[in-house]
Amino acid sequence: VWSCCGCFCIFHLVCIQKWAKDSLFLVSSPLTDDDFGKKDYPWPCPKCRFEYKRSETPSRYYCYCGKVENPPLDPWLVPHSCGQICEREFKPPCGHKCLLLCHPGPCPPCPKMVTTTCHCKKAKPVPRRCSAKEWSCHLPCGRLLLCGQHTCENPCHAGNCQPCPRVSKQRCICGRQTAERLCASPQWQCDQVCGKALPCGNHTCEQVCHAGPCGDCPRSGKRSCPCGKSKFTLPCTEDVPTCGDSCDKVLECGIHKCSQRCHRGPCEICRQEVEKQCRCGKHTKRMPCHKPYLCETKCTKIRDCQKHQCRRKCCSGNCPPCDQVCGRTLGCRNHKCPSGCHRGSCNPCPETVDVKCNCGKTVIKVPCGRERTIKPPKCKQLCSRPPTCHHPTQEKHYCHFGRCPPCRQSCQKTLVCGHLCPVPCHDEALVKQTGLHQSAGPWEQPSEPAFIQTALPCPPCQVPVPVECLGQHEVSPLPCHSAGPYSCKRPCGRLLNCQNHTCMKECHHVTKINGSADGKKAGPECLQCEEECTKPRPPGCSHRCVLPCHPGDCPSCLQMLKIKCHCKLSVLYIECLKLTSADLKEKDLLTSCKNQCPKELPCGHRCKEICHSGCCPLNCNQKVKLRCPCKRLKKEVQCSKIQEGQVSLECDALCKEMKRKASEIKEAEAKAAIEEEKRRQQAELEAFENRLKGRRKNKRRKDEVEIEQSSWQKYKNLIMLPVFGVAVVMIAWLMVYND
Repeated sequence: VWSCCGCFCIFHLVCIQKWAKDSLFLVSSPLTDDDFGKKDYPWPCPKCRFEYKRSETPSRYYCYCGKVENPPLDPWLVPHSCGQICEREFKPPCGHKCLLLCHPGPCPPCPKMVTTTCHCKKAKPVPRRCSAKEWSCHLPCGRLLLCGQHTCENPCHAGNCQPCPRVSKQRCICGRQTAERLCASPQWQCDQVCGKALPCGNHTCEQVCHAGPCGDCPRSGKRSCPCGKSKFTLPCTEDVPTCGDSCDKVLECGIHKCSQRCHRGPCEICRQEVEKQCRCGKHTKRMPCHKPYLCETKCTKIRDCQKHQCRRKCCSGNCPPCDQVCGRTLGCRNHKCPSGCHRGSCNPCPETVDVKCNCGKTVIKVPCGRERTIKPPKCKQLCSRPPTCHHPTQEKHYCHFGRCPPCRQSCQKTLVCGHLCPVPCHDEALVKQTGLHQSAGPWEQPSEPAFIQTALPCPPCQVPVPVECLGQHEVSPLPCHSAGPYSCKRPCGRLLNCQNHTCMKECHHVTKINGSADGKKAGPECLQCEEECTKPRPPGCSHRCVLPCHPGDCPSCLQMLKIKCHCKLSVLYIECLKLTSADLKEKDLLTSCKNQCPKELPCGHRCKEICHSGCCPLNCNQKVKLRCPCKRLKKEVQCSKIQEGQVSLECDALCKEMKRKASEIKEAEAKAAIEEEKRRQQAELEAFENRLKGRRKNKRRKDEVEIEQSSWQKYKNLIMLPVFGVAVVMIAWLMVYND
């Protein structure tokens, strides 16, 4: 294969070689024998018409990158690829090479990252892709223009600055005339001849408006005669004479020389008679040298078309291509082959055809014959056809063939309601026709549906209109064609006459009474309240209101409450209103039975206060008898003082003496009891020892052991009787004394 370097289209190598040969033959066919083969005519690419020289005709098979000749087949590589790194230079050249593997088509943009500044070199360098390294900072360029006076005012740009657009008065090169000209072209020539005197003083400068010195006189110095053999030094006012020698300049024939004497002007034609051979080499003749000699013999060779004889007079043997026109119809089917008669198939049609868009402003050139299969170019011009609907102008769209697309502008016709129709234009809607043809039977194939283009009526207005519901709860946007009173399905919510509840009926129409504009007041269509009064009662009142649900405050509660007093002994009957409206002090008075409090104080006496709430006071004023520790002395004091420990009664000397005697008696009784216990234990021990000594035979017999009585057992009755008598007397005396 061979790949074009312009469009990168791939052709078979044999095909492109034949194409190049045929193209060169087609171009060179109308040439004469003298021009044939002398000029290097190019041949074009079959697709993009990129021209190649004759020497660039491909003769060998290379890979895409051109490194390997006849690349081997590798199933893991792209066909016709060598698999090596491409290394072709990027276009435009940037110094880097393509790093992809050998590939078809153009190389991608250079991916290298380089640090470059803008075109005007004012911005800081930034890293950019090498393929997009040229960038503009959009600041004024500021470079000095070629006029040397002004600076470039264009934004930062690539390349040289544009010529200075300003106008200034400038002199011509010779300085004689002044004119207003662009600063970009400061040097200009006027139409006046210089006319300055030359250094010889005899002639003037004949140059037109030049700069610098005029130079020496062109007729000064050594000058040659017309034949160039002799030189003379003469004043500039005299002409150079002829030398009188023969001219000897080579004539146009290139063989003979001029035999005239030195003369001015061109030499004559060569008039010498020579023996000339004709072009075919069959005849000779003497004739003037300047005349060509062609015999009358016609060539009988067959030309390269292999159809016609040469039939040219005095042919040199190098017969030119057949001069007859081929005339066969080319592959494009539009033209006939214009080349000379030739062998084989005709060359492709070299003509190009313009393929235009509908408006004719966009044109592309394609090879002749391909205009039937190629798509028309996409035109960027707007379609200029008049609209077919009621709109004054059609929607902007690009140039096209066939019918314009359906108008997608909003209809904007005025509807009955006054709004504008917002739907897309429907003047040319496609409507399916039905019922036009009835089939003769089930064997008849159904025909395709037919569509007609007709104008449809505007649909119902869908513009949202704010509409309030019947109960004035909300304002909802409804389509204009269906706008009207509606129920929002919410509870009515209007305040009933009881001023406590709202209407629970579904959203409904309410008639305004007496022109009332209050939207929260119930109307005659609303429900009537049948609930009981549920207003909160005063604190402490647990009775329900006797009235049904009513506006305003509830009446006073006259119910009698049955409650116990503070002491919980009496039952009181009090009106609920008095109890709930009383303060704490009044409540204590109302709930008191006015009797003495029955509660006992910590000291054991009864509370002296009237029935009261809370704890009883601790300052008991009851008179109590205070006795000494031995209970012989007594004294009356307040109970509260005893509880507080402020008063105490100590025993006197008599009390102490009596206490001492009583203690002595107790000590004696204790000692006697101890001794008695010891004797009893001793007797039990002796009895136990006697039983162990062998009185086993008489077990049933009861041991009788005489226990000797102690002195205390003998005389205790005599001692205790007087003591008890004395004690009884003392106790009786103390009781009498305390009372």
